[in-house]
Amino acid sequence: MSNCVTASVEFFFKGNKISSSIDLDIDHHMQSTGKLPVLYPLLARASALDMYSYEYEMMQTEMVLFSQPEGMIAEFIHEGQLDIAGFEKAWLESEILEQLKAIANKYLTADHSKLSDELIAALLEAYRLGKSTA
Repeated sequence: MSNCVTASVEFFFKGNKISSSIDLDIDHHMQSTGKLPVLYPLLARASALDMYSYEYEMMQTEMVLFSQPEGMIAEFIHEGQLDIAGFEKAWLESEILEQLKAIANKYLTADHSKLSDELIAALLEAYRLGKSTA
């Protein structure tokens, strides 16, 4: 399942309520950069706010709220707040596990859905050891 979420921010400027909301395909951003995008510029563009304006500065003082999560990201949203570091770490580890399972399938006769937790843990530890010594 893909990871999608709606990010929104709401604030008042000169007595007017300004709201901005964007739907994000989180997997797209994670695959291209390995981290979540900086949200305020995306939210500003969605509301046609100039990023060199006082309105944009006011927007940046407000917390971005997350809603309508789909996929693993839902586990990291609590009361509208996203644990970004926790999600990024879990997403990257999930990607590594998928790659390790593909390698195991290539060399072992067992279907990856039948791979034992011990084998997966051993592959993950070998990956981390190789990464730390590189």
